[in-house]
Amino acid sequence: MSSPDPQVHEPDDAENRPEHGDSAPGVRQPRNHAGHRRNSPVIAVTGAASGIGAALVRRLAASDEVKQVVAIDERRGDCAAAQWHVLDVRDPAIAEKLRGSDVVVHLALDLDLETDPAARTAYNVRGTQTVLTAAAAAGVHRVVLCTSAMVYGALPDNDLPLSEDSELRATAEATGVGDLLEIERLGRRAPRAHPGLNVTVVRPAVLVGGTDTALTRYFESPRLLVVAGSRPTWQFCHVEDLVSALEYAALEKVEGELAVGCEGWLEQDEVEELSGIRRMELPSAVALGAAARLHRIGLTPSPAGDLAYTMHPWVVSVSRLHAAGWRPRWTNEEVLAELLQEVAGRHTVAGRRLGRKDATAAGAAGATVALLGAAAVVRRARRRRGI
Repeated sequence: MSSPDPQVHEPDDAENRPEHGDSAPGVRQPRNHAGHRRNSPVIAVTGAASGIGAALVRRLAASDEVKQVVAIDERRGDCAAAQWHVLDVRDPAIAEKLRGSDVVVHLALDLDLETDPAARTAYNVRGTQTVLTAAAAAGVHRVVLCTSAMVYGALPDNDLPLSEDSELRATAEATGVGDLLEIERLGRRAPRAHPGLNVTVVRPAVLVGGTDTALTRYFESPRLLVVAGSRPTWQFCHVEDLVSALEYAALEKVEGELAVGCEGWLEQDEVEELSGIRRMELPSAVALGAAARLHRIGLTPSPAGDLAYTMHPWVVSVSRLHAAGWRPRWTNEEVLAELLQEVAGRHTVAGRRLGRKDATAAGAAGATVALLGAAAVVRRARRRRGI
């Protein structure tokens, strides 16, 4: 995930790691092939030099439960305790660098809004393919992938919350979601193609904490776009909680498909009350049509599909992590407050023209500012024509 390196608060072990047994669904005690408890695994992390990867490397390197951290990225990070390998995750030579590792956490993904979509997909999919194949060749027994709860899709008939076993109903219409769906498909196929390799998938809700996504940009505009007739719900995940969940997965305290997020969710009215930002309500056809046109001509970085995640619920249950003893340290209210602090003053849109390149930096899922500008242009045109 492309994001600035977050400063991660390390949770207290006693508070976040209560004892748990083997019987809970999705929970397992780590064991070696002889059936004994696995102690001090060697854990490799890709995308280790920045963002979530760097935070996880620091956390694992400080853990008494980890024997060694192998850090892989295209540049060396700042954690001296890790064993560093500088290379592209698409390089087949990564197999040799993974030899001796017990678990690989694959975080080398590009989800930058400004990256060329074809280049982004080529990097994300090829990188995941290479890591999975290399891990199997190196004798690694578990790979942890990190995608997003967006893969469930944002749909008006979604359960609240969605269970972790819910069908993945997302389409490739939103930024990066097509890549994440393909990564999930590769993760499902890998154990069949490589017997003995297990795959755990971690799916965070709206990620906050040094991140820049279409959904965090929603809060950078002067009004929160609300599509008429929709029912937005908001569930956040702070990067600190994601890192602690990835640690649980890397230490094999939990397995399978795992959703990560704060407890519960916020309705749109609550978000508006807490943020102090008023809504701008538009008919669905107007909002989606304008967003599609503006993205097509290059005025906004996000496709119209991103708007679905601000319209319909996609709140997830975190039951498997809960059963393993994991708890989020952050509430939705606290994460929203931090997000608002992060974006405060970042983009001033008052008076900006639709055609200015920097207007694309702020918007409700990449479209609100453009929609505001478009509405202003239409009003001026109507006034000139005397309509």
